[in-house]
Amino acid sequence: MNVRHLQLCGYAVLLGMGWAAFSPAQAATSAANDPYGDWTGTLVADKGLDCPTEGVSYMQIQPTRMIFVPQMGNLVLHGVPNKERQHYHAQLILTDARKQPLPIVFEAHPIDDTFEGIYGTPTCRAHIILRRPENHPLDNFLNRN
Repeated sequence: MNVRHLQLCGYAVLLGMGWAAFSPAQAATSAANDPYGDWTGTLVADKGLDCPTEGVSYMQIQPTRMIFVPQMGNLVLHGVPNKERQHYHAQLILTDARKQPLPIVFEAHPIDDTFEGIYGTPTCRAHIILRRPENHPLDNFLNRN
């Protein structure tokens, strides 16, 4: 085999790997096995009148931190993920006008290729199903999201 033949084989392998990344027949990755990256969904109110259900909510999980942003607003809940226990919890503690703590919490767990979550405040309880954004398959594949 000559060097030119090896180069062509190498390019063919790389092209095949790239094509496989975009193949629609490729099975979705389990959220339990690969929780890292961006996840979006819309909250659905279970109780309360002031739940942030009008827009898309966002969750990002990295190996050492996670965030949840309800309705893509200015509240950011922070947490530390535990992939081994499948425990994904984020919270934000504000102070109300009477100087009392106002907890905002989010809990999620993986189900197949999604996350199911519960969002809660003293006046709201909502649930959500979060999915990976479909408009960035290469970013999801390379975990650059």
